[in-house]
Amino acid sequence: MSSDDREAALQPVMGRPRVTSRAALERLAFELFARQGFEETTVDDIARAAGIARRTFFRYFSSKNDLVWGDFEAHLRRLRKLLDEADPRTPMMDAVRAAVVEFNRYDPADVPWHRQRMELILGVPTLQADGTLRYAAWRAVISDFVAGRTGLPASAQPPRLAGHVTLAAAVSAYEQWLSCETPPPLSDLLDEAIRHVGGGLAAMLDGAAPGEEA
Repeated sequence: MSSDDREAALQPVMGRPRVTSRAALERLAFELFARQGFEETTVDDIARAAGIARRTFFRYFSSKNDLVWGDFEAHLRRLRKLLDEADPRTPMMDAVRAAVVEFNRYDPADVPWHRQRMELILGVPTLQADGTLRYAAWRAVISDFVAGRTGLPASAQPPRLAGHVTLAAAVSAYEQWLSCETPPPLSDLLDEAIRHVGGGLAAMLDGAAPGEEA
């Protein structure tokens, strides 16, 4: 991209109001990432294209990386709510699988944006490094649910392993989804991946005694 093209890309679109919401700023940034690349796009670029001051950007997001992850805390609350609402009679790993599949279900209009988000998260080294703490928080939601169902402490090996294995299965499903030009529905890939590991986890968890430590 030439310097002239870059300047044109960063100018606020004529007739479009200044960006005044988190979601709108996120979408505009994703457009810039697609045109320029993630590493090449700066916070100043995003703010200028949005017609806002740099300090206004930081009212919505703490960093460019934070923008890509979206409202991650709200997403975790939704996953926790889905697990909390699971029927106690549903086998534990079936409940985990159903919650994770539903958690990752998106309106068809939002799928292209979500696909771009996950391509960045799983493909950009700086975002992969940034994901360490976020993935730990995601695993903790699963581990806490399993701990509550089994009576084991969340720090015990079985709940901890359930968090790690479920996350690994979900990431594997996402990688397959992103690698296909015409992928099957994400929900099907997630369901299949977690179903494959769920049987082994269920057998281990059924035999775990309350209070058993790693």
